[in-house]
Amino acid sequence: MARTIVAAALVAALATPVPLAAAPSTLKGEVVDVQCALKDTKNIGQDHADCALSCARRGATMGIRTADGVYTIIGDYTRENNKRLLEFVAQQVEATGEVTEKDGKKLIDVSAMAASK
Repeated sequence: MARTIVAAALVAALATPVPLAAAPSTLKGEVVDVQCALKDTKNIGQDHADCALSCARRGATMGIRTADGVYTIIGDYTRENNKRLLEFVAQQVEATGEVTEKDGKKLIDVSAMAASK
């Protein structure tokens, strides 16, 4: 009888779907002011750094411009007017986090960021 109960419990446990956490992704690209980067592809790099930094300090929506588009940064790195992003503005970075898409926009909830080597 005990074996039957254990076997039934095991079958039930295996049959119950367990949601898997999304694996973090790493993006490589430049930290940009999303509005400026989408408005004109020339609004990137060191020539645009002062403008992007000024916007970031005011809490503008920031993103990572990669080879396949701009990913809007969400989450902790955007708090307090992008406080944790300021040192990376207009720099090439590697950002790790959960990548999602909402309303046709690519998003990344950054958990770690470092300057690219």
